[in-house]
Amino acid sequence: MHRSMGRMTLTLGAALIASGAMGAPCAGTWHGVWSAAPMAVAGDDPLKPADLADATLRQTVKLTGGATRMRIRLSNLMGTAPLRLDHIRLSVAPASGAAAVDPARMRAVSFGGGDAVVIPAGADYLSDPIALDAPAGTVLSISLHSPEAPAGITSHPGARTTTRLVPGNEADRPALTGGRTMEHWYFVAGVEGEGCGGAIVALGDSITDGHGATTDGDDRWTDRLAARLQATGGDAPAILNLGIGGNRVLLDGLGPNALARFDRDVVAQPGARAVIVLEGINDLGTLTRDHPVSPAEHAALVRRLTEAYAQIVARAHAHGIKAIGATITPDGGSTYYHPDAANEADRQAVNAWIRAPGHFDSVVDFDAALRDPADASRLRSDYDSGDHLHPNPQGYRRMGEVVPLALLR
Repeated sequence: MHRSMGRMTLTLGAALIASGAMGAPCAGTWHGVWSAAPMAVAGDDPLKPADLADATLRQTVKLTGGATRMRIRLSNLMGTAPLRLDHIRLSVAPASGAAAVDPARMRAVSFGGGDAVVIPAGADYLSDPIALDAPAGTVLSISLHSPEAPAGITSHPGARTTTRLVPGNEADRPALTGGRTMEHWYFVAGVEGEGCGGAIVALGDSITDGHGATTDGDDRWTDRLAARLQATGGDAPAILNLGIGGNRVLLDGLGPNALARFDRDVVAQPGARAVIVLEGINDLGTLTRDHPVSPAEHAALVRRLTEAYAQIVARAHAHGIKAIGATITPDGGSTYYHPDAANEADRQAVNAWIRAPGHFDSVVDFDAALRDPADASRLRSDYDSGDHLHPNPQGYRRMGEVVPLALLR
């Protein structure tokens, strides 16, 4: 028995040394350093499949975690046939939305050693590892050539970051000019880095997606939170923004409901150690957006919404992920949802459930941080984007600053 244990110890030690794990304990461990929720394009999307026949897309993403080796994840989730992409190039840009890149840091992205990839319908595809020193806060530029019109486009419409489309294969060109621009991401679903930091997933709606934030400004609440974490040094976790504008917990809207997308957008994120859940304002608002409902229907929605939160907590725990609840922010005065006293009572009831001990593992009180001291049903005027529903950049900054870092480290 002792001889067997000795052999096992020697074998394990040899494996650790051979893998480099003795000097780099997380070598070979991947975690997300940027992500976005893939969706189908809407009917008014500026990009149509025919636009991608022999065309190059150049897109930028800002990393919320650092890496010296990375791989990108492309998605054909909404495609109805295999998607072919080629001449994919990774580089560093001076700012989000920039059309020019650093040619000295340009890298060819390969898939199984080849320059092209064919992604099956409905699937994601990881690139081969790429050596590129990119600290947290680096703006990556991802250029890809589409040789033919795809059968369906997978996108994230709430990018709030400029993407450029030019005709032909221009992926190797350091600076792109002309063509068209749009504020969406296409086919790019994630960037993974090798290391120990892990990731925190922000699951949310348009307030997490950043409606009201500055185009190319990277001033969503998740951006501010990521900057605070990285300033602490060490193996700080990345923040992955999986917000979808208009998203609901219980019903589909823009994108599938939160319960339906939980496994794909949270559990499947490599290295996910916690999820911050900020969802529910659209469930509450749509209940009465078109007409009043009975008190029983109000009570039923609150019950179903809190039951759904309990489902999220249980599913997170089943995968070793900490579940952090975020209180729903005020929407009094919203002309989109025109909430009344009954809607506000629903919001208060849901927030009371979120705050109650024993439900979520911990709580971030965004409601308390943003509400008007003189009227708790409304956003503070200096945090209001003007629609009385979404924060402005100052409000998003406040949100990013009130998350206790001790919950995430």
